[in-house]
Amino acid sequence: MKKVTTRSFAALILAALIVAGMGIYLFRLARDGGDWASFYANDSVYSGGVINRGAVTDRNGVLLAFSGESAFGYAESADVRRACLHAVGDMKGNIGTGALSAFRSKLIGYSILTGTTGEGGTVKLSIDADLNVAAYNALNGRRGAVLVYNYETGEILCMTSSRSYDPNVGFDADDSDYEGVYINRAISASFVPGSVFKLVTLAAAIENIPDLFEQTFYCGGSLEVDGQRIKCSGTHGTLTVEQALAHSCNCAFAQIAQQLGGDTIAAYAEKYGLTSTHDLNGIETAAGSVESGENSADTAWEGIGQYNDLVVPYSLLRLMGAIANDGVVTEPSILAGKSNGSERIMEAETARTLSELMSYNVEYNYGAGNYPGLSMHAKTGTAEFGDGTSHAWFAGFITNSDAPLAFVVLVEHGGGGYAVASPIANTVLQKAVFG
Repeated sequence: MKKVTTRSFAALILAALIVAGMGIYLFRLARDGGDWASFYANDSVYSGGVINRGAVTDRNGVLLAFSGESAFGYAESADVRRACLHAVGDMKGNIGTGALSAFRSKLIGYSILTGTTGEGGTVKLSIDADLNVAAYNALNGRRGAVLVYNYETGEILCMTSSRSYDPNVGFDADDSDYEGVYINRAISASFVPGSVFKLVTLAAAIENIPDLFEQTFYCGGSLEVDGQRIKCSGTHGTLTVEQALAHSCNCAFAQIAQQLGGDTIAAYAEKYGLTSTHDLNGIETAAGSVESGENSADTAWEGIGQYNDLVVPYSLLRLMGAIANDGVVTEPSILAGKSNGSERIMEAETARTLSELMSYNVEYNYGAGNYPGLSMHAKTGTAEFGDGTSHAWFAGFITNSDAPLAFVVLVEHGGGGYAVASPIANTVLQKAVFG
C-alpha cells in the first residue's frame, strides 16, 4: 500500500510539473509568439534578410512600404520616403525603432491560433505623410525633429527626424553629414533643453512656493551665484513670474531655482516622465536626465534647463499634452486608432496655470499674429553651448476646438528658439489645421 501511495504521489508531482510547464509555455507563446515567428532566421517569412510580405501605410492609406514574394519597396514619392523614413524604418532593420522592425509580427500576419499566413498584414500608422513632408522640408536639411500629436486621442500625426536619406538610393557612409542617420531624434536621443525646461521649474514653484505670484524678481542682465555669473538674454528689470516666463529670464528663474532646491526640480522632472523611458506601442524610447548639482550655481543652471539637463523630444511632447489636458497625459500612439491609455502626471490647477502663462507668452512676447488662426500656448528654448552654438526649441499646444494638438520642434545647433524653431512649428501646424 505504501508503494502505491508513493507512486501515486510521484505521478501527481509529474502531472503538476507538466501542467505548470504547459502554463509557462502558453504564457510565453502569448507574450513572445510574434517575436518567435518573426525572428530573422525564419526563412518562411524572410527572403535575403527582408520580410517577404506585408505593407505599411499612413493614416490616409498612403503606401509607405511594401514587401512581397519577389519584390519590396517604399513610398512612390521621394519626399515621403525621406520624411517618413524613421517612422517607417528600412527593410534591412538598420532603424530598429521603425515600423518595419517594431511591428514585424503584424507584417507577417502572425496569429497565436494560426501562426503565420501567406498573405501578411498591413500596419496602418497614425502619421500623415504629407504633414511629415511639410515638417521635413521646414527643417531644411538641418538636424532635428518635429513631433505633433492629438493630446485627446493620443495619435501621433507627425514624427520626422533629420537628417534622413532616400531608402531607394541610400547614402555615402563616409559622408559625415549622415553620421547618426539611423537614429530617430524624436524618440531615441536626448538633448539639452534650455528654456523649455523652465516649465518644469515653474510647475514645481507653483506647487511649492506659496507666494510665487506675489513675488517680483530683478534682472540686471546677469546674476552672480556662488562665484558664477548667470547671464540673461536681456536686462529685464523688475519682473513678475508671468513676465519672467514670457521673457524667459535666466536671472528670475535662477532665483526661483534657489528657493526650490535642485532635488525638488529633479523630482518634478522625474514625476513628469522626462527622465524615464516610455513604451510607444512596444518601441522603447530613450530616457532623459536631470541631476542635482553640488552648489547653488549648479541648481540655478539646472532650473534654467542647462547644467546636465537632457530631455528627449518625445518625453517633452507628453508633458505638453498633459498641460493641455488638465494634467492628464494621453499616451501617444504611432498606430492609427490605437489607444495606449492615459495617466495623471500633474495637478489640474497647475496645468491650467501653466496653460494660461504659455498663452500669455504668445500674446505678450512672441506675437499671436505669427500663428494666424491658431490658439497657441507655447514656450521657446535656446540651449546654449560653450562653442557659441545653441539648440533651438519650440514646444506647446493649440486649443483649436477641431485640432487639439501638442507639438515639439528641435533644431540641433540651429540658433534661437523663437527665430528658428517657432516658424517651423507654425508651418507644420498650419498644414495640420488648415491643410
